[in-house]
Amino acid sequence: MPTPVPGTLPGRALRQALSRRFGRIVVFSGAGMSADSGIPTFRSGDHGLWQAFDPAKLATPAGWHADPALVWGWYEWRRAQVAAAMPNPGHLAVARLQDALGACVVTQNVDDLHERAGVDGVLHLHGSLSTPRCSQCGDPHPPPPVVEAPRRRREPPGCAGCGGRVRPGVVWFGEPLDQAVLAEAARRIAACDLLLVVGTSGMVQPAASLVDLAPSGAVVVEVNPEPPGPGRRPLHHLATTAAHGLPLLAAWLLQPAAPEDTSAGA
Repeated sequence: MPTPVPGTLPGRALRQALSRRFGRIVVFSGAGMSADSGIPTFRSGDHGLWQAFDPAKLATPAGWHADPALVWGWYEWRRAQVAAAMPNPGHLAVARLQDALGACVVTQNVDDLHERAGVDGVLHLHGSLSTPRCSQCGDPHPPPPVVEAPRRRREPPGCAGCGGRVRPGVVWFGEPLDQAVLAEAARRIAACDLLLVVGTSGMVQPAASLVDLAPSGAVVVEVNPEPPGPGRRPLHHLATTAAHGLPLLAAWLLQPAAPEDTSAGA
């Protein structure tokens, strides 16, 4: 695919849909958002994390109770991967949209790449690798220093308050989402006029159903090299990665005047 001229979007329908001013932009991001930073996704292709690891042993309360050292060591290995990664051009484009147009972010990701790109107020639906907490009393615990080492079992630290084991600050399979975070995410999307859905498979509930809360008059754009799944809400689809598609969208949206597209072609 040829590299588009900055600020030029493929597809006449998409250009026309975005040829107006937006004041309530929400970016809803999933694992594909960080894939271009080298963070493995969970389900995509032969390199998805769940192709190599058993989620029942690593991402469930039962797995944690059965072998806390295995689970803690795996998440610390992942945290070291994230620490070694850098925000990609997609993350930086989102930060520009926030600075210029007040865009906000709702993410399914547990990394901190949005924040390191300069985005404030990120809503983490599935928690964060950076916010461990006690598995007994729930008190927050500062993350230990990152150790870049091969994946191995590691005993989790003890809680300074009650002595319980400190667990990763993520939401595991079988656990409910934080209801306050979920409610705020729903409020933001229900009030948006532009929703950018980036790098998410739409398979993980209840997060995936949030897309359907966008108002009927809102423009919904999916940025994903994979085609939309069956049964998804009709939307504009930009078939490329976050690192390529979001800078393109940001350049278009941040032009000095809302462009009037009269060009022919798809």
